[in-house]
Amino acid sequence: MQCSSSSNTHSHCASSILSLLLLYPQTPKRRSFQPTSLSVTPSPQQHQQTNLGASDSDSEDNDGKPPPKLITSVSNPFVKHCVKLRSSSSYRRNHASALVIGSTPIREIYRFQESLQDETVKMDCLIIPDKAEIPNGLDKSTDAIVRVSSMVMRKLSALQSTDSVDAIALMKIPARFFSADGNQKKADCRTWFPSAHRILVLDGIQDPGNLGTLLRSAVAFRWDGVFLLPGCCDPFNEKALRASRGASFQLPIVSGCWNHLESLIEEFQMKLLAGHPDHEGLGKRVSSLSSTLCDSVSDMPLCLVLGSEGSGLSEKSLQACELVSIAMAGEYESLNVSVAGGIFLYMLQPKNR
Repeated sequence: MQCSSSSNTHSHCASSILSLLLLYPQTPKRRSFQPTSLSVTPSPQQHQQTNLGASDSDSEDNDGKPPPKLITSVSNPFVKHCVKLRSSSSYRRNHASALVIGSTPIREIYRFQESLQDETVKMDCLIIPDKAEIPNGLDKSTDAIVRVSSMVMRKLSALQSTDSVDAIALMKIPARFFSADGNQKKADCRTWFPSAHRILVLDGIQDPGNLGTLLRSAVAFRWDGVFLLPGCCDPFNEKALRASRGASFQLPIVSGCWNHLESLIEEFQMKLLAGHPDHEGLGKRVSSLSSTLCDSVSDMPLCLVLGSEGSGLSEKSLQACELVSIAMAGEYESLNVSVAGGIFLYMLQPKNR
């Protein structure tokens, strides 16, 4: 993940796209789809007259809301839009939206939103299989319900069997995700994290399953946020979202370079630790993770840096950080980074907060 300008200026795009798609009937293949040609929100009357793909009645249901629409074609513009959100990181950034697959992570995100009354986490629509019940706990999450055929559900989820996929949400990427500009001023780093007592720094974590699991552990152990150095995968990648169980929407996440991280460390006077196995020839002292070490840093603002399994820590991280290892029996040199990260995050979690 390289340093780039923030995509938050495009946060209005997803709602405009959705509004346009709700206004369009299923179109012939030769008709071009122009996302910027219309940006109005459809009125309730327009919603009632809309056909996203086929054949639902336009009569209102018992509570006065228009009935959910049905999409049966994988060529529908809305389906194509969602597939691009799932498969393309740049498309997600440009439209500030992501697909969340499965009711469990959707429900966790929705509960988080309710608990904090956080209006930055918004669901544009909930997609469910035709004739299926709305999953428990999601019936009030959004007024926009789209029903789809099993073929469309497979296309959206990229799974051959959709028996376990009971819902897909089209959600806005929250404003707490920030891509730091190359010219970011030092003072601005105070806006990245509401609190910066415990920040997890990921250095070139390319496996989305590992990244998602680390985000989930960071939420579980009450860390304040995550900083992504170059080379990390997108936290809104479909596999990362599946592994994080919605944590990508619950943590402040900043994508930036080492100069941004150094500004953060300087601003908050943070201690810099990195997980690294202890082995001969390293040329640098490696401390052992222990209760004594954790107690000694409990009151200090702290950054914990974790590198990828394949490449390990970058040279910059090796030079800048105090190295800490996890003592292990046997001949194992290291643990999977998400397993090791869970141990570090638990041991170093904030106390009495």
